[in-house]
Amino acid sequence: MFKQGFTLIEILIVIAIMAILTTSVLLIINPFQQFAQARNNQRLSHIMTILNSISQYMTDNNNSLPSAISGLATSTFKEICMTNAASCSNLVDLSVLTNNELYLVSLSIDPSCPINGCGSASGTGYWISRSANNRVTVYATSSELGNDIKATR
Repeated sequence: MFKQGFTLIEILIVIAIMAILTTSVLLIINPFQQFAQARNNQRLSHIMTILNSISQYMTDNNNSLPSAISGLATSTFKEICMTNAASCSNLVDLSVLTNNELYLVSLSIDPSCPINGCGSASGTGYWISRSANNRVTVYATSSELGNDIKATR
């Protein structure tokens, strides 16, 4: 005589509780911020890899910078050209680091370049400059979360 089951009010209460819990978990985790932080960490890793390969090159070449870097005007940032790019005009060509895969297999590309494009069609999204005393700075222009990502060596 009595039918077993849930009433409409009980089902609505359960759905409301689940919605509140889901919303609070998403606010706590914030996946967009987590992904942005992961991309920034990847950018920092790429920058450090480029700087380390330049340091290794300098060690092997009597403390001389690669010619593409030593030819830069001081304190002027220029974008780094991709490995095997069709044209590196107006970009810094660091192919000396990737020749025979001696220092790098290939130059890293900013994680947002495939989606948003880099500064130029042949660019990596990473910019480089040298100071008057030959200190090299590599900079990621498309960093997220308001962080400047650059390193100097």
